[in-house]
Amino acid sequence: MDKIVGVHGIGKYHYYRDAGNSAVGAAEAVREKWDRYLHKGLTCGRPYANERYITEIAYYAHLLGEPHDASPRVVQSMDTPSQEIFVAWARQLPALGEGLTGALHLLTGWLLDRLQTNAVDFARLFCPEVAAYMGADGGTRGKVRGAVAETIRRNRPKVVIAHSLGSVVAYETLWANPDLRVDLLVTLGSPLGMRNVIFERLLPAPVNGQGRKPPGVGRWVNVADKDDIAAIPAELRGCFTGVDQEVRVNLDWLDFHTVEKYLGCGALTEPLTPYLR
Repeated sequence: MDKIVGVHGIGKYHYYRDAGNSAVGAAEAVREKWDRYLHKGLTCGRPYANERYITEIAYYAHLLGEPHDASPRVVQSMDTPSQEIFVAWARQLPALGEGLTGALHLLTGWLLDRLQTNAVDFARLFCPEVAAYMGADGGTRGKVRGAVAETIRRNRPKVVIAHSLGSVVAYETLWANPDLRVDLLVTLGSPLGMRNVIFERLLPAPVNGQGRKPPGVGRWVNVADKDDIAAIPAELRGCFTGVDQEVRVNLDWLDFHTVEKYLGCGALTEPLTPYLR
């Protein structure tokens, strides 16, 4: 079997804490779960017997900082960069997007009262982690990309699977390290095209409203759920050249973004089969 490296998404700091503040231990714990989830998708739910699919997870959550409050209302007390991400993201939700005005803190509270609980739970993780990664000083961003690049360089995988914010990290990492070459990049629930939150802030910056496939990537497959409020827009071909395949899935309107659902839905069977011999 060819090597496959995973790049995780939001909300994974607790693995670091549970592993005694060990990034290596956290990466292994995440890998074990990804193997179980992917096994379900590849075998139509056949019982899992410790099959190994993922070579290693590129773990970076500890570099973004520890979350301080797990309550949903923490969104209202986020720092200003996180609240700005929250409002910019909420503007793109169909039910809320038009005509949002008002003081940032008050607007944050207004939005909270109008979002479903699952959307608030997503926002309280997504917004601070995006703000931390894309911070103005660039220090955290460089450290995260360095950690992911080191994992890819050490393993030299044929495939990189990147979920959620991890798709942004993987995209920028592959651009920043042209020696890293992969046959297949799979992005799951990717916010890469999200305007005013991610897209315009990417490095390298889009040119004339278009991003491009990293030069070291052979094939790029993007998978997005129709209800995923992180994958806005769901299809990346409208803002990136070089996306070879778009796959739309219908996971679960209440559980629309988790890597468990994406890996287990069966959508990766076709692109991964050549690498699972």
